[in-house]
Amino acid sequence: MFRRRRIVFFSALAVVLTLVGYLATTGLAPVPSEAAALTQPAALTQAAAQPDWPGFGSSAIGAVGFPGVLGSSGAAESVPIASVTKTVTALVVLDAKPLAGGDPGPDITFTDADVAIYYDVIAENGSVAPVVAGMVLTERQALEAMLLPSANNYALSLAVWAYGSLDAYLAAAKGWLAKNGLDDTVVADTSGLSTSSRSSPADLVEIGKLAVTDPALASIVSEPSAKLPVIGAVKNTNKLLGRYGVDGIKTGTTDEAGACLLFSTDLKVGDRTVTLVGVVLGGATHGDVNRAVAALITTAKAGFREVTLTEKGRAFGSYATAWGQESSAVASRAASALVWSDTPVSGVATARALALGTRKDTVGSVEFRVGDRTVSVPLVLDRTISDPGPAWRFSHPGELNADG
Repeated sequence: MFRRRRIVFFSALAVVLTLVGYLATTGLAPVPSEAAALTQPAALTQAAAQPDWPGFGSSAIGAVGFPGVLGSSGAAESVPIASVTKTVTALVVLDAKPLAGGDPGPDITFTDADVAIYYDVIAENGSVAPVVAGMVLTERQALEAMLLPSANNYALSLAVWAYGSLDAYLAAAKGWLAKNGLDDTVVADTSGLSTSSRSSPADLVEIGKLAVTDPALASIVSEPSAKLPVIGAVKNTNKLLGRYGVDGIKTGTTDEAGACLLFSTDLKVGDRTVTLVGVVLGGATHGDVNRAVAALITTAKAGFREVTLTEKGRAFGSYATAWGQESSAVASRAASALVWSDTPVSGVATARALALGTRKDTVGSVEFRVGDRTVSVPLVLDRTISDPGPAWRFSHPGELNADG
């Protein structure tokens, strides 16, 4: 009898221990992870732009914030650039004597040497503005005298003031061009009267970008006119200024270079503004150049597009658990990109396998490739995936074991 009771007791104990072990194992075991079923974003590449290029000379366009040129026509090699050279002169002078925004800058007292420069330029049949020994202009006013009426004498006087001599300026300009990667540009003088002052359309686009991102220089080249001490009223030679949004940069004209214009304009594209920079070289007249620039601006604008990469909350993946819960991996924020022409736009969504998760947990990302840029948007859960609870656990021990 005692032996039978002992067998019953230990058998019952074994059952209890087995049951306790089963309950403990199923109650504490990890639930299985589920891989996300992903939906990849569609390619968003747009149609190619069709700018209306001039039928003469050479041209190129670019935009601030966009690498290199966006498009070009005609010969790509360096050519004489006439008074567009003064844009380089201004940038190199400002490199040594920077101005902040609308500040006037230091005073410059002009001397007999500047008067001699004036007469030398007249003898070369170059453009001039009056100068008198003892007159005082601020640096900003001297830049206005150089850039608005395109006075060659002020280009040379400013360079000598900033660097001490023409040779010192030319050496500094050479170093500045090299530092900025402008390998196709050479300046042999400060005004561009020399045919050895040359540049390529691509380099001029980069020079234009540097000009419009310098607040002082950008504000000067956008002025239709200025009233200067001794000199009097001067007018900007850029007759396109204020039309088609043009707010700079520099004209140029010589027999060898033809009529030239380095230009800039702000274009409204969706909710964004893009600064277009371009150059047209080798026109027969400035009227021809201005008409070509107007057509180029109008048609180039259509090549910029604001592309929606994703809306906030858009699903790129979904989870379905073995115990019947579902959740989506959604974009945590909206994202868009300003693109030019047929810049390639593509995306890849990734998400980790998931067992449990709380709403708004980051579970992956969608990486958009826009040209050479990457825009990354986190993916988050839109609903919590919670533990299935004891009932499901105790009734599905095999699925718990499958995940170990």
